[in-house]
Amino acid sequence: MPFARLATATTPTAHLGLGLAAVGRPGYITLGREADLPPTRSVEALRDRTLELLDAAYALGVRYIDAARSYGRSEEFLAEWLHARPDIRDVVVGSKWGYTYTAGWRTDAEAHEVKDHSVAAYDRQRAETAALLGDRLDLYQIHSVTPESPALTDKDLHARLADLADEGVTVGLSVSGPEQAAAIRAALDVTVNGERLFRTVQATYNALETSAGPALAEAHEAGLTVLVKEAMANGRLAGPQAPAAVREAAESAGLGCDAVALALVLRQPWAGVVLSGAATSVQLVSNLHATAVDLDAEHLDRLTGLAEEPTAYWSTRAALPWH
Repeated sequence: MPFARLATATTPTAHLGLGLAAVGRPGYITLGREADLPPTRSVEALRDRTLELLDAAYALGVRYIDAARSYGRSEEFLAEWLHARPDIRDVVVGSKWGYTYTAGWRTDAEAHEVKDHSVAAYDRQRAETAALLGDRLDLYQIHSVTPESPALTDKDLHARLADLADEGVTVGLSVSGPEQAAAIRAALDVTVNGERLFRTVQATYNALETSAGPALAEAHEAGLTVLVKEAMANGRLAGPQAPAAVREAAESAGLGCDAVALALVLRQPWAGVVLSGAATSVQLVSNLHATAVDLDAEHLDRLTGLAEEPTAYWSTRAALPWH
């Protein structure tokens, strides 16, 4: 498991990762993002921003990087960064397949990404990822699995993924939607030749959406590494729009709302890596202060009370505009 590298790291930020969803393409749904990126969101401008963030993250002790085929040119930018720094071998590199980026570098596209969990989509996207990341890819995840996804039952696909695991690449999945817990539990039952196929699971978990927690604890107990995405609820838990309970905990800690939101997730015993989706180096530094947040019982109780019903949470998320 490549995540064994993180177990030997001495910096507290080693278990915080950098996700490239917000900087690998010109449009995304994070609140406030329109003010975070350069006015001209050219390929060159976002490449420069991504490389800047990767340098900052590594210098600050971050050792997991998360990309995806659907994150615009995130794999391309990451590959460029890795190629220019051949001596850096202690990062864990993850990517995802299952969505195709379709926006054509526009922010007003009708569809920014299209989902396809077929064997044909895997074969195509696996070749595309291999051409960019080569042997630097440590983890390949199926992107946004839901309980009805054919990826949970397609034996031909499972055989392909098992072959990938035999090549030394860890196989995982990310889940999304109000039935994350059901998808996680179904994934735990997927085996090939008597061996569990998936070795990692990435899920949304934050103060507003906690429904996957028990299933993530089960996955952790079963030996999977748990990665957490959207710990700040696409910006809903950061900045002035954060709920009062988050703002008050942040004021008490003398840090940002973003750090409090991340700290709440970091304290979960099953959380192996918690992702920052920072779009600026200033945001990244603020996010990484999560390791210094000490939440007392009163603040924890108030933060726990923020959880929403999953269907309502995901309905709100679906309505967020692509900036």
